[in-house]
Amino acid sequence: MALHLLELLGSPLRPAPAAPRVVPTCYLAFGGWGTLVNPTGLALCPKTGRVVVVHDGKRRVKIFDSGGGCAHQFGEKGDAAQDIRYPLDVTVTNDCHVVVTDAGDRSVKVFDFFGQIKLVIGGQFSLPWGVDTTPQNRVVVTDAEAGSLHLLEVDFPEGVLRGAERSPAPLRSPRGVAVSRLTGAIAVLERPLAPGLGPCSSTVTVLSAGLQLLGRVDGFGLSLTFPSQITASAVTFDHQGNVIVADTSSQAVLCLGKPEEFPVLKPIVTHGLSHPVALTFTKEKSLLVLDSAAHSVKVYKVDWG
Repeated sequence: MALHLLELLGSPLRPAPAAPRVVPTCYLAFGGWGTLVNPTGLALCPKTGRVVVVHDGKRRVKIFDSGGGCAHQFGEKGDAAQDIRYPLDVTVTNDCHVVVTDAGDRSVKVFDFFGQIKLVIGGQFSLPWGVDTTPQNRVVVTDAEAGSLHLLEVDFPEGVLRGAERSPAPLRSPRGVAVSRLTGAIAVLERPLAPGLGPCSSTVTVLSAGLQLLGRVDGFGLSLTFPSQITASAVTFDHQGNVIVADTSSQAVLCLGKPEEFPVLKPIVTHGLSHPVALTFTKEKSLLVLDSAAHSVKVYKVDWG
């Protein structure tokens, strides 16, 4: 599949172009066991720059200031409709609403930034997993069990779902999702289950803002340019529109290049991670990595030397 797609795109397999040496530096880590418990999702508030993490603590949503101090928390663990049972991912909209995918009751829940529930979208998903926000303030949600991608139009101040669109692209167990702030492209991380073996090879699929296929690369395609197996656990875009993934097999963060270049692979972070599960970039171009094994957020600055 990967080779066939590359032939269609006219993009032969090639090593990454020569580039200056990249030296990643982890200059801040915060959270830790007790503050965060088995965290699963990470997002940034576009207006305040605060870091929002969902985890398995009593209060499911934790908001940190830029120095890593806990500024606020909400989202009780419970059975009420407005409570959060088992959060998988989180995003913060352009107008500072917090959107959480809740596998516990198979819903998407919207809160204001202070934790007041605004909307519960239930009955439409089999297993909502990844979530992100488009530049137009729409919400993108993957459904891992249904194999689908949804675009939601929400009136956030009123707490009303105005419309929903489902991507026609066939997906296999889509989990992580990310939207490029530069182009509006949507990257989806597919992790299909092998019978009796758990998740098998990862596939990264990139769609345009209009949901047209831009590029796709699977584990086999990646193995041709990387010496070890890649098990992608998270996806994001950098400020240039490159696709960035976390790899739990090598405990690393890797750049796959732009969709039209797939697969051009370059390591970004190769040390200091245990089990990276979520990624995002700040406006200052620092890379935030959520490390679930360390129960912490690690902030990296990349210096070009």
